Amino acid sequence: MLRALEIRDMLIIERLDLGFQPGLNVLTGETGAGKSILLDSLGFVLGWRGRAELVRTGAAQGEVTAVFDLPAGHAAHGVLDEAGLPGGDELILRRVNTAEGRKTGWVNDRRVSGEVLRQLSATLVELHGQHDDRGLLDPKGHRAILDVYANTDAQQSAVRSAWGNVGKARKALNAAQVALDEVRAEEEFLRHAVGELTNLSPESGEEAQLDSRRRMMQAAERIRDEITQASNALGYDGAEGAMSNALRWLEGASDGAEGRLDAPMNALTRAMAELDEAARGVADCLDALRFNPAELEDTEERLFAIRGLARKHQVQPDELADLAETLSGRLEALDAGEARIDDLRKAVLEAERAYDTAATALTEARIAAAARLDAAVASELAPLKMERAVFRTEVTQAPEGPEGRDAVTFTVATNPGSPSGPLNKIASGGELSRFLLALKVCLSEERNAGVTMIFDEIDRGVGGATADAVGRRLKALAGDGQVLVVTHSPQVAALGGHHWRVEKRVTDGVTTSTVVPLDDGEREDEVSRMLAGDVITDGARAAARALLDG
Repeated sequence: MLRALEIRDMLIIERLDLGFQPGLNVLTGETGAGKSILLDSLGFVLGWRGRAELVRTGAAQGEVTAVFDLPAGHAAHGVLDEAGLPGGDELILRRVNTAEGRKTGWVNDRRVSGEVLRQLSATLVELHGQHDDRGLLDPKGHRAILDVYANTDAQQSAVRSAWGNVGKARKALNAAQVALDEVRAEEEFLRHAVGELTNLSPESGEEAQLDSRRRMMQAAERIRDEITQASNALGYDGAEGAMSNALRWLEGASDGAEGRLDAPMNALTRAMAELDEAARGVADCLDALRFNPAELEDTEERLFAIRGLARKHQVQPDELADLAETLSGRLEALDAGEARIDDLRKAVLEAERAYDTAATALTEARIAAAARLDAAVASELAPLKMERAVFRTEVTQAPEGPEGRDAVTFTVATNPGSPSGPLNKIASGGELSRFLLALKVCLSEERNAGVTMIFDEIDRGVGGATADAVGRRLKALAGDGQVLVVTHSPQVAALGGHHWRVEKRVTDGVTTSTVVPLDDGEREDEVSRMLAGDVITDGARAAARALLDG
């Protein structure tokens, strides 16, 4: 509920402090007194896009503050939480507009963007007028209005979930198909490459081993004789035999040497062990140098095959084994691809069937609710002197999506035999106001909990008993909430629980607008003025008292 509105230096308002109440609040005044400026100022603090120039002439900046009461469970709490703003049972919005056009907003003393203000405003205020394009008369919002009336939250949730599953299944199928198409385009290459790699079966590190073996075999003939001579020199006919003889001779003489030959004998023993190790190494080398001449040819052939295949695939020789594994995996994916595509197609069909079931249930709920809404609106049109008008909620097929596959349009026929058409194109100004009001009454319990409804001259073009019927419906709407109505109708004004008069004053050549709360006597004067004009007659006063007495 809007509890207070403070305006400073906005257009022709210098200073204004308003305290609103629950129930039906009416604002009256002569044309041009500033009622629209009041609504422009409220729209400014709520972040609505409106006039570019709002600051009063000569002022450095304009400022508007709006205070709302927020009961527990109000939708604004969710917006505050999402934006990381402090909550509570009171919400204070403040916005400043400098003379240069810079706008700054605050929510509970935290600076915010205009977008946050607009998100909050959607939960706080609904503005309606006979040319309203923000609320019920916008065809784009008719489906959402019907869903609120029908209470289809569960069905909508099921449809959104099913639509998300359809999207995921289709995306997976498309990705698999693209991947399969890419692999299929290189199928011939893959089969040939995998065949070559499989036949060769290269191993990591094999190229270096083959190269080393090849170089050793190429050098074998040149170094074999020298190594053989070295082997002979180390053998029994060479160093080994000489050292063995020396050790035998020393052992025979050691008994008479009084221990002086012990150290040389130990050293000679160690030398013979080292000599034996050297001889074994030389022998091993000679064994390695023994090869079949055909082995060199085979080694070179495999080495060149590995290097050639590496160049062909533009990889290092040691990477051929990994390449073979990668290409084999892609070939396996190709071979298994069709089976996977079939599985994914089945998954898409299952997701689409689930979506069809959920969307059908939502459509049926909408169609049933449309019939109830049409009947409810028809019952409200009769007291508004439009008993012959026909209101119809049309549910037609639309492209599938997360909100189902229904388009919803409110259509009317204002007279018997007249063609029906969209609500905002067929009805006249006065008729449009009454259609709008009838819809609001039907939707009030479902849609407007905790929302302040503002009606800007919605009673224009009607009078007499019809205006009285409009006023009584506005009063009924305000029964458990808050309604602000800007009106020129005395019948509507007389039904208000709280009454303000908007006045324009000229002081020292400066025009300002103000809003004055009216007591019972002042209300009688104002309603009399609305009935009679500038000259208030006794008859006008009597009529005003009759209206106020209800």
